[in-house]
Amino acid sequence: MRRLLNTLYVTSPDAYLACEGENVLVKINDETRLRFPIHNLESIITFGYTGASPGLMRLCCDRGVSLCFLSESGRFLGRVTGGVHGNVLLRRAQYRWSDSEEKSLGLAKRFITGKILNCRVSLLRSLREHGSIMNNEFVRHVINLLEDRVLELQDAVSLERVRGIEGEAAREYFSCFNQMITTQRESFSMHERIRRPPKDNVNAMLSFVYTLLAHDVTAALESVGLDPQVGFLHRDRPGRVSLALDIMEELRPYLADRLVLSLINRKQVEAKGFVKKESGAVIMDEDTRKTVLSEWQKRKQNEIIHPYLEEKIPIGLLPYVQSMLLSRFIRGDMEDYPPFLWK
Repeated sequence: MRRLLNTLYVTSPDAYLACEGENVLVKINDETRLRFPIHNLESIITFGYTGASPGLMRLCCDRGVSLCFLSESGRFLGRVTGGVHGNVLLRRAQYRWSDSEEKSLGLAKRFITGKILNCRVSLLRSLREHGSIMNNEFVRHVINLLEDRVLELQDAVSLERVRGIEGEAAREYFSCFNQMITTQRESFSMHERIRRPPKDNVNAMLSFVYTLLAHDVTAALESVGLDPQVGFLHRDRPGRVSLALDIMEELRPYLADRLVLSLINRKQVEAKGFVKKESGAVIMDEDTRKTVLSEWQKRKQNEIIHPYLEEKIPIGLLPYVQSMLLSRFIRGDMEDYPPFLWK
């Protein structure tokens, strides 16, 4: 079993990471504030300008612990990992499939089908729970549009068309996102999904949590022997984890979007926890980031029945399970790849 919950998040900009024997040290002003045995950690994620000693980087590489550097707003900066231990035959098959329009198209359809259906379920659940304060007619109209997009996907004959359908579905889904926000609507609303940089509180939270999800999916893909940078829907680009972005599509509505909505609707985050920069970019302050990270970890502990495996698993294992299923499909051990479908 993977060390699911043992990600060390370092949010203080004054922190410096070092090591002593088999222990990770978190230092502030040369004073050791925290100490963690390396064998208890699966990954370390730092925010801001945190430094790390070469000795710690070596220890992480030797022990298979991923060390990831993110900006204060959660933008990916870099990652330190050890050598690749994946099955070379699996990776060679992955590269051949990525070069095949037919193979890539089939998988792209599966990823985006999962995403659209999970967006639809998210809207349906909100209607069921908060229909009295939502624009029912508008939300049901969008739900019907998403159903149409799934049917259109089946007839798509190119990756370009799949991307077009995904873009249309995403715009329709996010046009309804405000409807799922039931409290603090004056402070938390979005007109559209804006990534770089996020310019409102909701987009800031979504971008931040998507970055956390991308990290988890990347680590999961590496653990089953797949190359996170070689995707099927998302094409090759230096520094981009294209396959992780592929798998993320079907997981975003369930793992990330619902967490953001819960934090807002339960008033676990407030407007005062967000800062607007001169550039117009909105970021979370340190306390709000800690709240989001804490709830992200708690959410990963919850258990669900996986719809394909029909087994109870922690939610945090979803990236690993989907990566495992994809690797089995590429190896020829399965007839098709089953995307995660939220029920």
